Amino acid sequence: MAFRPLHDRVLVRRIEAEEKTAGGIIIPDSAKEKPSEGEIVAVGSGARAEDGKVTPLDVKAGDRVLFGKWSGTEVKVDGEDLLIMKESDILGVIA
Repeated sequence: MAFRPLHDRVLVRRIEAEEKTAGGIIIPDSAKEKPSEGEIVAVGSGARAEDGKVTPLDVKAGDRVLFGKWSGTEVKVDGEDLLIMKESDILGVIA
């Protein structure tokens, strides 16, 4: 990919939610919420402190993460819908 986020930002691809419930009911597109789970595609170099030191990020490309419902900015990179968000918007990494 020809895109690299700057500083403490990450590029995230949403992981689509299931189309059926556990009971077998199919959920129509109009009733689905945007998923709050994604995969890290690219990460920036890290947060820069006032003294100039760079602190590397805790996440890396390939990590599955949870993020807030309204987190990030939607962008289109190479024809794919992705999110750019700060590392602080990520709630946790799924093991």
